[in-house]
Amino acid sequence: MNDDKLKAWAILLLSFGAAIGVVVLIARHRATVENIIQSLGIAGPIASAALYAVLGASPLPADPLTLINGAVFGPVLGGLIAWVGTTIAAVVEYLVGARIGDVTGFREKREGLPFGLGDLPADSIWFLLGGRMLTGAGSKVVSFVSGIYRVPLGRYLWTTALSTLFGAVLFALGGSSLLNVL
Repeated sequence: MNDDKLKAWAILLLSFGAAIGVVVLIARHRATVENIIQSLGIAGPIASAALYAVLGASPLPADPLTLINGAVFGPVLGGLIAWVGTTIAAVVEYLVGARIGDVTGFREKREGLPFGLGDLPADSIWFLLGGRMLTGAGSKVVSFVSGIYRVPLGRYLWTTALSTLFGAVLFALGGSSLLNVL
């Protein structure tokens, strides 16, 4: 393996590890994070949206952060922050996928993939919208695959923004509603 590939793998692994570390830290100190975000004023929503980018580089979902945003900022602003944040996270995932595609030489190996995976319609609007609707890791898989397959960024962005809007608003509403229940 040449030095450039080794460096690229090291950066990917370190980024992945750092993201997991931040997520674990947030999970262990959720109440503190919620208080900090709320006390930041206008910088709170910006900091919260930035946290989504960190989560985008990790295998963990951002749903807990969306619930916190709904609880702290209410369903409308919390939903807007979550929507912008999840779109940012999706772009990070796309870029990580693109880098993985470059490091692994995916373009050269695509045609030889088994089970017809080389012909996967990753740039299909139905894949880009429908794949995000799958529970679990559906949206992360769509993001990474889109990056690896080099889906045109414009198409990727509008389908991502459209498909994440509903989930962001729904989870923020859920977080806001939790305050009324508790």
